Amino acid sequence: MIPFTVYTAWMLETFLLEGSTNLFMRFDPAGLFLYTIIACIITGTILPLLCIRKAFIKGAVNMFQIGFRSLRRTILAGVLTCIIGYGAVIIFSPFGTDRFMFANAFLLLLPGAIASVMICFILVGTHIQAFVRSGGAFLSLSLGILVTAMLFGITTFAYFPALIVKETIFVVVGVGIIAGLFFFAVRDVYATTIVVGGCSVFIYADRINPQYLYNAVPGVWINAGLAVFSLIGIHIYLSRNFTTIMIPDK
Repeated sequence: MIPFTVYTAWMLETFLLEGSTNLFMRFDPAGLFLYTIIACIITGTILPLLCIRKAFIKGAVNMFQIGFRSLRRTILAGVLTCIIGYGAVIIFSPFGTDRFMFANAFLLLLPGAIASVMICFILVGTHIQAFVRSGGAFLSLSLGILVTAMLFGITTFAYFPALIVKETIFVVVGVGIIAGLFFFAVRDVYATTIVVGGCSVFIYADRINPQYLYNAVPGVWINAGLAVFSLIGIHIYLSRNFTTIMIPDK
């Protein structure tokens, strides 16, 4: 119940700070900073950590399940995801050959992508898996992917309330399914964030103020950096306080 309460609180804050004000569609660095700190970092990243910490203590989840892996594996998964993602950008980029615009859009949406992964996939998804674990791996994975995809899809309407149309729901839920499959298959929070952030650019490219796209806005880079450092800080904290030891099968 607590994960869904956190999700609801995050959705409400996102709607109030971004969706209701059309924050991405107007140039407002101050409003963007407020949205990043409150909705993306405090509620979207740090609050899930507190819930995950309790789940660790109870033994419901471990480091591998929530996608915080070793440095070597994290770098490998991130690099491979970036290579594949860059190929998709070359072929399908909504900005044509302008990679700078895509990078700016990605950094603008990155704090929200991190919060989406932390809440929808790591917090809610792993708790659902733990809850139905007795039903077998297929049931827990299927239900985890389905629920997280739906929650991820609903999130869109907190960001852009005007997009509440049937076609958009299908597209965003489809992206949620892809991201869910990717997360539960790879189990890496950083790689999944890259996937979600990249897909978000493709979906919302036409709803971003051109000033964010054509210029290097320091506020956007700072917000993205704060969100990433918060995620890294959580990774370091969990690694130092919770150790998962894999016991080989005999």
